Amino acid sequence: MVRRTDTRQRMLDSAAELFHQQGYHATGLNQLVAAVGAPKGSLYFHFPGGKEQLAAEAIRQSADRLCDRLRTIAANAPDIVTGIENIVEALATSLEESDFQRGCPLATVALDASGDSEAIRQACADGYTSWHTVIADALDTDKADHLATVVLAAIEGGLLLAKTLHDTAPLRAIAPHLRATLERELS
Repeated sequence: MVRRTDTRQRMLDSAAELFHQQGYHATGLNQLVAAVGAPKGSLYFHFPGGKEQLAAEAIRQSADRLCDRLRTIAANAPDIVTGIENIVEALATSLEESDFQRGCPLATVALDASGDSEAIRQACADGYTSWHTVIADALDTDKADHLATVVLAAIEGGLLLAKTLHDTAPLRAIAPHLRATLERELS
């Protein structure tokens, strides 16, 4: 009987962190297994599809975790407009606390590897779609799909600029504009 360990989950967690910070191509298999303290063969035992399978699953896990966080932030706000502002602030704070190492958990890999791997592209697409759905559901209007796209694109662009510039000002600058847009569109 195979002894159950947490090696698979530790691999997913380490991979999610490394891919988040470095991207797919800059993260090597040796680095992945070293981060967990596991033999290289254990990667293929838990992920027969190798690095690509590990990446796709780690991306899904990261996307799900952020989706849950977005849903919680939006649900705890008095209204969705304030919820969006709270989401922007939470992401800016997280970026600062990571010394600008941890922006969007999908963007680095999406830009780096989604053109090379359908599994990775689909995992990234599913993640973005889940975030879009959280925002659209919270908006609860016939314009929700369109507005959720605007909100998500603005936040993603703000995160990218903030991470690149090592300054959260671009991310925080979108919050009042999103508020004005949403208040106008939802009235």
